[in-house]
Amino acid sequence: MEQMLPQLLQKSPYKMHMIVKDLSTDEIIISERYDDVFSSASLIKVPILLAVLHHVQTNKVALHQVLTISPKDWVDFSGISEQQLQAASIYELLVWMIITSDNTATNVLIDFMGMNVLNRYFREIGLTHTILQRKMMDFERLANGVDNVTTARDMTHIFTHMYHQDLLMPSYSALAIDILSRQRVHESLRRYLIDDVTIAHKTGGLETVDHDVGIVYSDAKDYLIGVFITEVTNNQDARQLIGRISKVVYEYLIQQKGALK
Repeated sequence: MEQMLPQLLQKSPYKMHMIVKDLSTDEIIISERYDDVFSSASLIKVPILLAVLHHVQTNKVALHQVLTISPKDWVDFSGISEQQLQAASIYELLVWMIITSDNTATNVLIDFMGMNVLNRYFREIGLTHTILQRKMMDFERLANGVDNVTTARDMTHIFTHMYHQDLLMPSYSALAIDILSRQRVHESLRRYLIDDVTIAHKTGGLETVDHDVGIVYSDAKDYLIGVFITEVTNNQDARQLIGRISKVVYEYLIQQKGALK
């Protein structure tokens, strides 16, 4: 890994941000541009997931509470929009928001919580540079330079706390990990892994960014990996690069375990 990973990073035509962390020891194995602020794309849905679960937990709201979905809430590339659903439970919205990155579900939850409330929660849990400033698919605000942002440090912070289950009650912490583990978008971190490993993760992508970050539950050790690519000109190439990096890290950690036997 010491040779292959630097080569992959140096050869990339894009701007690379990265973190690999041993979650059993909290040791950071690799970090690259750890504190740079970048467009979060759909990574912003992870702290939204936690904020909604915190609201449910604190206010004793039922996860099966049904929220109304107006036809004006429907946006493109959404299973909810395809089905023309006009109501869904909080639980259903959380699941769709994460496992297929459904933007209608996300926007309904943003309206349910309120953008200011969400950002206040982000600050309360220690996310120093993660800010929600626009709803999903709001390309008019994006064109005017208003975007949702985060950092590798903030994503490391939130996934580490999820792993240690110290942000929410154990049942809600387990639910967050369960939903993230059911992710259906596997074009990046899981792309070249042949082993049947559990990864609790979230992807994010726009025309110029591609990200994937999460917890890998491997036989060797549980670790956090996040690869965040900006200044992208070819999304397919970027996702393949994340896959190659993930494979190098995974195989290194598996081999490390074998060497200790």
